[in-house]
Amino acid sequence: MSEEASADAVLAERDGDGVLTLTFNRAERRNGWAEDLQKGYVQRLSEAAADERVRAVVVTGAGTTFCPGADISRLGRLGEEGARLPHQPVDVQRSFPKPLIAAINGACAGVGLVQALFCHVRFAADTARFSTAFARRGLVAEYGIAWTLTRLVGQERALDLLLSARTFEAAEARELGIVGRVVPREEVLGAAQAYARDLAQHCSPRAMATIAAQVREAQDTTFEEALQARTSTSTGSSGRPTCERGWPPSSSGARHGSRRSVLPRTDTSPTTGDDHMQQRQARVAVIGAGPSGLYAAAALLAADRPVGVDVLDRLPAPTGSSATAWRPTT
Repeated sequence: MSEEASADAVLAERDGDGVLTLTFNRAERRNGWAEDLQKGYVQRLSEAAADERVRAVVVTGAGTTFCPGADISRLGRLGEEGARLPHQPVDVQRSFPKPLIAAINGACAGVGLVQALFCHVRFAADTARFSTAFARRGLVAEYGIAWTLTRLVGQERALDLLLSARTFEAAEARELGIVGRVVPREEVLGAAQAYARDLAQHCSPRAMATIAAQVREAQDTTFEEALQARTSTSTGSSGRPTCERGWPPSSSGARHGSRRSVLPRTDTSPTTGDDHMQQRQARVAVIGAGPSGLYAAAALLAADRPVGVDVLDRLPAPTGSSATAWRPTT
């Protein structure tokens, strides 16, 4: 398959603020996943990761669907019992260093759901419908979705969705923590782009890249390990003279206005601004390691904006921790 064909399968458009919109461009087959979409998407993401002009990426689908899963008609014997999807590395999607925002405009199932779950933040149209799909195609849980989904929604809910492969609506997807926002269908792309634009305009690219890596790696670490990881990367991610726009914050000490600390301290000794950010990043990273919290935590950190108790209350406590160990003080 030529590079031109792969590039045509996924359209790319960058605005003046550095927000790149990628569109699965196979509306004639409802954006069913096949080799051209796979290669085109990975190619576009790889280019975006290397392009300093790109600060955030939004991914959506052409027509009325996001991606309803594999294009069975183009994948030969895939529908037969015991078949497996072709091996496709997912390292580029999973470790993408810039904010990756899904604008799920319609059906999102199977490998399409896999791609959506790799995004840091997900917006869904109120008419969107979801399914893991694999079990009803005679397939196992492919491309690491058993791992990803379990960490987002918890084991019992993940097993329900994977074993039954049932269809569920956008409202339930939000309740489960699979998507963070549900908006009218005609507004979903604009809402995702507006969110991405806010990150592009106000947040440090280096800090966001480091935060995304911290949250991803914190899934299997302790608080102490997350704290140490932040300390070891602090020079590269928050060195004031070399950070791009979005840093430093205003002279008042808060980019979006004054705010109280959103995370409790465990001691009463004086702290510097860097100490406070170190504690904040490590605590939210550990919160994010629990079910449904992973990418929500990344979004809270990357946006670096006032976060109320009501928002953090929707993030689960780390396994084995009491609620008072992580909720903010009032």
